Amino acid sequence: MNICLIGDGLTSLALAKNLISKKIKVFIYYSKKKKIKLNTRTIAISKDNLNFLKSEIINLKSNILWNINEIEIYNEKSKNEKILNFKKKNEKIFSMIRYNEFYDLIEKNLKKNNLYKKILIDDKNFYKKILKEKKHQLVINCETNNEIYKNFFYKKFKKDYNSQAYTFIIKHKKIENTKAMQIFTKLGPIAFLPISNSETSIVFSKIDKNIILKKNEIINIINKYNIKYEIKNFGKLEKFKLEFSSPRSYYNNNLMSFGDSIHKIHPLAGQGFNMTLRDIKILSKIIQNRIDLGMELNSSIYEEFEKKTKHFNFIFSSGIDFIHEFFKLDNKYKNNYSTKFLKFIGKNKIFNKLIFKYADEGFIQ
Repeated sequence: MNICLIGDGLTSLALAKNLISKKIKVFIYYSKKKKIKLNTRTIAISKDNLNFLKSEIINLKSNILWNINEIEIYNEKSKNEKILNFKKKNEKIFSMIRYNEFYDLIEKNLKKNNLYKKILIDDKNFYKKILKEKKHQLVINCETNNEIYKNFFYKKFKKDYNSQAYTFIIKHKKIENTKAMQIFTKLGPIAFLPISNSETSIVFSKIDKNIILKKNEIINIINKYNIKYEIKNFGKLEKFKLEFSSPRSYYNNNLMSFGDSIHKIHPLAGQGFNMTLRDIKILSKIIQNRIDLGMELNSSIYEEFEKKTKHFNFIFSSGIDFIHEFFKLDNKYKNNYSTKFLKFIGKNKIFNKLIFKYADEGFIQ
């Protein structure tokens, strides 16, 4: 049996690694384009997802992970006083990893396996042929910028934030760096995500599309809201467009969408790749169950996967969008609502427990 994955991003590689562990042959098809090195991109992986990643995808060594044991939330009005705090005594909440290190590690591991093959798309009619020929039991598209996505999954719930997120890494004086911070400013949320005792990843999600910022202006903004670091230098600045989208259907005949193409979300909660890992876990269970029962792997898997994930993914994605809109509105009214409200719910043990559970595991599926 063999499965075709389209796209050579981290989602495709992680899914391929999981499928190969089931003795399934995986073909990854990718388009000829300049490879984008995401030098400043980092990924936050929840504790539950990290356990799954290590057991069923690839065992990440501790030297490429950086554990976070506390999250502090601030806003424009009280930037020196945290309005919400999440932590567990002597326990990590999530782990940080650099995108490129993660990608290179999985790709290097896959190349050693004879069940894996990576093929360059050199035929302009490839997308039509791959669907018509049916040489693979399953065809899963993990990209959002190709013909398949545009032609078969254009019906979707979509929201354009009309803005961009800026990412870069700062080097600073060495400190004990295990607390992540999120500051909701009038210009947009700024996340400080530690990746070592002397380096921190920053994600600044600008709200107003009409405000055009140069790198030196962004640096001034970070310096203004920085309450923790003695910064030595700012690394390369990268940016990406902010959108929310969810297709009305995850599949079409013998084709299924996967990864960001079924849940593109705002980065403020750091849940994008965590949602993908949860999807891989569910798809993995469905496929393994078919294998154990001696059943054929066919497109009926898509329907089962959609039933188990679609409504939960939409609720989870919408919840993150609500958080963004809440703080955006609150900034408009000079933080008159969030400070007291969030301090109140932050003291509620039941609420805190639920937040930890959903951020770590998502909704139980």
